[in-house]
Amino acid sequence: MATSPRRFTWPKLDKFTLMLVATVALATLLPARGGFVPVVDIIGRAAIILLFFLHGANLSSEAVKNALGQWKLQLLVLGSTFLLFPLIGLAMGPLSGRAIDPALYTGLLFLCCLPSTVQSSIALTSIARGNVPAAICAASASNLFGIVLTPLLTGLLLASQSAISFDAVWSIVSTILLPFAAGQLLHKRIGGWLKARKPIFSVVDRGSVLIMVYSAFGKAVVGGIWQTVSAIDLGILILFCIALLAVVVIALRVASRLAGLNQADEAALVFCGSVKSLITGVPMASVLFPAAMVGAIVLPLMIFHQTQLIICAFLARGYERRALSANPSP
Repeated sequence: MATSPRRFTWPKLDKFTLMLVATVALATLLPARGGFVPVVDIIGRAAIILLFFLHGANLSSEAVKNALGQWKLQLLVLGSTFLLFPLIGLAMGPLSGRAIDPALYTGLLFLCCLPSTVQSSIALTSIARGNVPAAICAASASNLFGIVLTPLLTGLLLASQSAISFDAVWSIVSTILLPFAAGQLLHKRIGGWLKARKPIFSVVDRGSVLIMVYSAFGKAVVGGIWQTVSAIDLGILILFCIALLAVVVIALRVASRLAGLNQADEAALVFCGSVKSLITGVPMASVLFPAAMVGAIVLPLMIFHQTQLIICAFLARGYERRALSANPSP
């Protein structure tokens, strides 16, 4: 029996995106001031440590080992995430100060250094009837490498803006690497407990980002971000995000054909290699950049986050239709 076609529906804003918008609005109207600023900073730093500890504890060692299996697909995902994206970001450099605000371009370049997102890439691959196990391995490997590669790439590409000094390196180690390593060491003891309590993990995951977004945008508002970033700037930024995602998706589809991947593996490549992690990006920006810059740095990432969800949802449905046409249900 043939599968009935799905009715077209417009993608909706997910709850997390709505909470991000509400947090930015709160930070705009009621930014932290005076004695409340160090309190928010302490809470934000504690949230980063807890976030990366939980990510380490939640990441299965078996998933990391399995990531080495399909080496062709894994290398293509890592190449897209940590090579293709930064090269495209650098190619946009001449447009900084001409077509796009320099501060927002810095945020775009930082976005290009980030690892893939885990939840979205796996969910999109599943919708597309793609190779979900490969997507899990690829997204896990991307985040594992990103703990080290993102700060290194940021230091190389944004040496004048990011605070890559001894203090910054120690901050990365103490706030990100050590908590992540501690979580990995405790994975066998608490990993199962965390998996059985995904809602709690999700609350900490997203709550940490909301706290850091409030802190970052509060400082940016006090510093006058909305006096320097106009509605036109935001519109141009959206176009840049769409163009960046389109170029990467096209490049990955071409690479998939050249590498001889089947459709299921191509879906995993496209949805792991074209998305960027907001959950990882916001805390890393808080560690790597001066407080006054963080708001403008994470703004492109927040916009790209929603852009990738909407566009990739359409792409995933297209892959799903092709998969159903190739293998119709009896």
